[in-house]
Amino acid sequence: MVTTMTTIKLTSAIVVLLILGTLMFIFAPLSNQNPDMAMSDNPKNTNAMPSQKDRLSENEQLPYRSGEFMFDAEISPRVPRVGKNTLSIRLKTVDGEPIDNASISAIAEMPAMGTMAAMRAPADMEQVGPGEYKGSFEPYMEGSWPLTLEIAAPGIAPRRVNFDLATGREGIQLSSGASRTDGTSEMEEAPPGTVTLDSRRTQMIGVKKALAEVRSLTRSIRLVGKVDYDQTVISDVSLKFDGWIGELYADAAGKVVQKGEPLFTVYSPELLSAQQEYLALKKRAGTSNSLLSAARKRLLLWDMAAKEIAALEQRGTPFDYVIIRAPRTGVLVSKNIVEGSSHRAGMTLLRIADLSQLWVEADAYEADLTLIRTGMRASVSLPHVNDTQHDTTVSFIYPFVDAATRTARIRFELANPNGALKPEMYAQATVVAALNERLAVPEEAVIIAGQTRYVFEDIGDGRFAPRKVKTGVRADGYIEIVDGLSEGDCVVTSGNFLIASESRLKAGIDQW
Repeated sequence: MVTTMTTIKLTSAIVVLLILGTLMFIFAPLSNQNPDMAMSDNPKNTNAMPSQKDRLSENEQLPYRSGEFMFDAEISPRVPRVGKNTLSIRLKTVDGEPIDNASISAIAEMPAMGTMAAMRAPADMEQVGPGEYKGSFEPYMEGSWPLTLEIAAPGIAPRRVNFDLATGREGIQLSSGASRTDGTSEMEEAPPGTVTLDSRRTQMIGVKKALAEVRSLTRSIRLVGKVDYDQTVISDVSLKFDGWIGELYADAAGKVVQKGEPLFTVYSPELLSAQQEYLALKKRAGTSNSLLSAARKRLLLWDMAAKEIAALEQRGTPFDYVIIRAPRTGVLVSKNIVEGSSHRAGMTLLRIADLSQLWVEADAYEADLTLIRTGMRASVSLPHVNDTQHDTTVSFIYPFVDAATRTARIRFELANPNGALKPEMYAQATVVAALNERLAVPEEAVIIAGQTRYVFEDIGDGRFAPRKVKTGVRADGYIEIVDGLSEGDCVVTSGNFLIASESRLKAGIDQW
């Protein structure tokens, strides 16, 4: 019984081995065929894996487009470092076909800084697969290394693309020469010194922006000057003959005198002779009226008042000392005589000024003169007189410039009925000039670099490009842009000095 069972088991095993051997003999030729061909010969093999060429030929959308090129560029490691880095580029046509035998020049360059020459880190790009290229480059030091790609292929126009790259900062950012395939319009060619900032860095340095807009501007021009005499109401008292001062009534500077009030008496042999001649003609019978009128006019021209002449006629004898009276009402501002002093004809003895109206004369710089016109409204303040404000207008602009200070005087007229204003007082004037509509940006947007003016324009995708501008007048916290920007351009108003520092590194000091 045991022997029979053992025989049955052996027989079963032999049958199984024979079946397996037969199956291996049948399917062995199929296993020796090309796997790809075997799969392709089977029309029902829907799970067949594509080859590498099939995978590259698929219509995969690459992130960038420049002309007829579609491409992607990556850096390994993701954070560029000093030393060896690998640049990988995938290149296709706009139809999705890989581009082989392309010529790619890739150079990372740190611009010159001061006496340090520019440093270049080229990458030797080689094709490693269908539409795939790789190369390595080695930055020598930490900093910004803008990357420039020049791509050429048979039958396709060459293109140049710029990326922003810096050691210690993750990835590379497109600067110019290409567009994103997500629908973003093609970026304009960025000028040297363009800085690319991601949103995190933009927020960290506090970047703020504003638009260049056409706006109505008014400028307040501040001037400094002093109170002065009204030159039209000043009178000097002098003699038209040699004489000696007798009694002095206007005996101190600052004294207020009224028109016709006696100032002093004077003795002169010439005046005494003129009186005698007039009296003689007056007494002589048959004297012609013309001779008498001439003698009288001589006395009047020698400042003898009509009332003094009438007294002379009544008296009949000449006065030894004749009274000289005030020609106007005002204040005695200058006195050059004392009793008994002698003076020659033409010497200024006294000066009288009317202080009921005064001038304020302020200095305006050459740059402001073109904005100031006669009749413009203004306000004058005297800080040391209760800081009072006086509304007035520009009454006169002097037609010459002081060679030493390069300023011109501007005149304002102020009433002074109570005498609170005094000549030589310090004064401040503000002239409001209407500038009409002009293209302007906030003053803080403009960076001064010697004789040159720059702004940083937001040209999209986190890129800030330096723009050389020509500026005009400043007003209301804005500055006019004469050339370099257009209405609607977006400029940086805060954080621009930090951007400028990086831009100088990227473009080189000579660019500024």
